[in-house]
Amino acid sequence: MTKEKEMWTIEELVEMTESVQHREVVWAGKGLNVQWCELTEAEEPKMNLPDDSAPSEEQTEYYKTLAGERVLAMIEKANEKEPDTVSITGDNWGSLPTTLRWNVSGIVLGTTGENFTSG
Repeated sequence: MTKEKEMWTIEELVEMTESVQHREVVWAGKGLNVQWCELTEAEEPKMNLPDDSAPSEEQTEYYKTLAGERVLAMIEKANEKEPDTVSITGDNWGSLPTTLRWNVSGIVLGTTGENFTSG
C-alpha cells in the first residue's frame, strides 16, 4: 500500500511568510529562545554577486555574508511581529559567539535539525 504524500496549499505557503516560528536552541548546556519568519522575495537581502573570476575565498565570503544577512532579516521580521519574545537583535547578533550563530543560522535556514527542541 502506498502512503499518500501530504501537499502544501498556496495559502499555507503564503501564511509561512507571516507566521513567527520559535525554537529553543541548546548551546553550551543552556537554552536560548529564537524566533524567525520566512521571507518573501522582496524581503530578501540584496547584494551584488561577486565576479565569476573572483577567487573562491572571495566568493565563499560573499555567500557567508549573504547567509548571515538573510538569517538576521528573518529574525528581525519576527521581532517586529512579536516584540515581547525578542532575544536576538541586529544590535547583538555580531557580538554572539560564532558557534552559537552557526547553530542559529542552521536552524533558521533549515539546514540542520540538531541541537534544538520545540519552543
